[in-house]
Amino acid sequence: MNTNTREQEQGDHGRPLLLGQVLADALVTVVRQPQRSQERRQPDAREGRPAVCRLCGEAAYWHRTVRGKWLLVEPGEQPCHLVPAGKRWRIAGDGTAVNLGAAMPADTCRVSHFDVCTARRAATGGG
Repeated sequence: MNTNTREQEQGDHGRPLLLGQVLADALVTVVRQPQRSQERRQPDAREGRPAVCRLCGEAAYWHRTVRGKWLLVEPGEQPCHLVPAGKRWRIAGDGTAVNLGAAMPADTCRVSHFDVCTARRAATGGG
């Protein structure tokens, strides 16, 4: 509730307004609104861009790699010991997909959808 509304409700029409209070009310009204709308428009970069594989129809997320290419990444993480070296990915804080190569992190990693897509494997004759 701003100063003008508060004073009108109290019936103090003749009392002068303090410039500092008016500016504070205006600042609250004007500044907070755009911040909320920016938060809605700016998704977390680590989530990636949602997508659906055109071959198998499964959900995945697009992430840009360090080299600027786009990689379709499976949702969720996998234990590193179950993923072959060179196929392990980590999503950085800015949303960039980083290949871990042969490095063996202690916990989990992400997997490229291209490596596990059932429709792609069937089309290439893979198991």
